[in-house]
Amino acid sequence: MNIIAIIPARMGSSRYPGKPLALIHHVPMVGHVAFRTAMSPILSSTWVATCDPIIEDYCQRVGLNCVMTGDHHVRCSTRTAEALLKIEDLTGQRADIVVMVQGDEPMVRPEMIDAAVRPLLDEAAVNVTNLMAEMETVAEFEDPNEVKVVVDRASDALYFSREPIPSRKKGSDKVPMRKQVCIIPFRRDYLLRFNEMEESPLEIYESVDMLRILEHGEKVRMVPTAARTWSVDTPEDLARVARLMEGDDLMAAYADKAR
Repeated sequence: MNIIAIIPARMGSSRYPGKPLALIHHVPMVGHVAFRTAMSPILSSTWVATCDPIIEDYCQRVGLNCVMTGDHHVRCSTRTAEALLKIEDLTGQRADIVVMVQGDEPMVRPEMIDAAVRPLLDEAAVNVTNLMAEMETVAEFEDPNEVKVVVDRASDALYFSREPIPSRKKGSDKVPMRKQVCIIPFRRDYLLRFNEMEESPLEIYESVDMLRILEHGEKVRMVPTAARTWSVDTPEDLARVARLMEGDDLMAAYADKAR
């Protein structure tokens, strides 16, 4: 089975311009994401998808696969879909599963990739999965940069929001506090179909792509992970991640070549 990871990355982030090349322990963030993702044994290949020559230059210098995409993309999923088709043309191989790994997840671990993909291998009815992690603090739960999720008894998503869900307003201090971790495997054809779906109102209000699937009456399987992870949306997040990655057990395998 041909399972490929695609990491969409662009310099023009509205919340943190230039963050793909922001340094964490002397390694650009996109380098952390790509080298760590590529450690997953379940993957056939790992690619960075970008519209920025400066990111392409970095990838070429350190030996990462890179594919150039248009600069018109608003959603990571459309950049990933364009990259998918270009990669298939370049390699002559059709993908079966496409794992979209956000370029601002520098703490990704290979076992997270494997866990996220597993339901697609085990259950024919599952077309897309997301990882989800427990949040440790109320401050993180209330951070609008973190996408929260609530799930049903089958671990399918009921709703995603940048607001704290479920509500703590009734006095409960023990509600489940789960966040989306942006490692998102799609079946190849489902990714293309997803991008043909009409954008939905809730998706636009919340700025969460996965709500399009729910509003079209389909399912997103959520996969729990115990891995400690933090996405980077601000310079403050970058500093936090740098602290969390001190003594990281994976960095030694790639740090020198990724600089």
